[in-house]
Amino acid sequence: MGSLPVGKLPHDLLHAMLQDLPHDPDVLVGPGIGRDAAAVRVGEQVLIFKTDPITFPTDDAGWYLVNINANDIACMGAAPKWLLVTALLPENDTTPELVSTLFSSIRDATAGLGCTLIGGHTEITEGLDRPILVGQMIGVTDEQRLVDPTRARPGDAVLMIGGIAVEGTAILATDAEDTLRETIDPDMLDRARTFARDPGISVVSYAQRLTSNRDVDVRAMHDPTEGGLGTGLREIADATGYGIQIDQSSVFIHAETSAITSELGIHPWGLIASGALLAVVDQQSVQPALESFSESGIPAHQIGRLTDNPSERTLIVNGVPGKIPEFAVDEIARYFADQ
Repeated sequence: MGSLPVGKLPHDLLHAMLQDLPHDPDVLVGPGIGRDAAAVRVGEQVLIFKTDPITFPTDDAGWYLVNINANDIACMGAAPKWLLVTALLPENDTTPELVSTLFSSIRDATAGLGCTLIGGHTEITEGLDRPILVGQMIGVTDEQRLVDPTRARPGDAVLMIGGIAVEGTAILATDAEDTLRETIDPDMLDRARTFARDPGISVVSYAQRLTSNRDVDVRAMHDPTEGGLGTGLREIADATGYGIQIDQSSVFIHAETSAITSELGIHPWGLIASGALLAVVDQQSVQPALESFSESGIPAHQIGRLTDNPSERTLIVNGVPGKIPEFAVDEIARYFADQ
């Protein structure tokens, strides 16, 4: 058998690896496709555990690390609380200035979220050409506020808060700038380069707004990342155990994202998508949920619903049903590999 492509493990392979794991009754949400974090009962509290790395080169690696881990904690209905970091640093390019920049970035991001760096590990590692940061974040909630995707039911609404491919747009606007400057309006491209912070890749405030609304019954949330919206929709369906039907016309995409992906021949549904929040709520919750975001000018739409056929992955385009697109690798990885 050949080597697997760069990116997430194929879902069927990962699913097979997760079968028949030992059961612990205090593990309320364990490993699974589309599950953003683990939930463990500890006394009267529930602790949420998440780990995620930053492997791509960026001056904001520490900031990215904190925010991508915090997103998944918030998707479980918890508040980000503590962070541990393993920092693997390049053997030939690690300077005191680099270390200072990374730690300042982590410190500033945790402060903004009310989270505390409590430990970890640092080393200069042979063979690395860039820093690799691995985060382990812990959040706190209780069983009543825990968002467990197994509570979802057929007929529940699928909402999307924010626009798709925000993170991918920011990366492309920066790393493919020379190509894009030839055809994309300079003001639009400059706006796209700031997308990581405005509108931003954090969905913590979106998740907290939903879970704090007493008129909204949140049954599942998911932060689509690598593999884009297409992969994220398939993952949330897998996590709930039901099918999913999506109307393409309801999916919001920023003008900057449309222009950049069109110019570069990239499918926006397969482009790394931090900055959008997928949420499953019961039908009675749709209106109060959407109204709470429209009041603040935040894009929020019902894009589909869950169905009782667990294998359904339907995308409706101009009234015609088809399949939600699949992506073997994230579109950003494919684009740069092609270059």
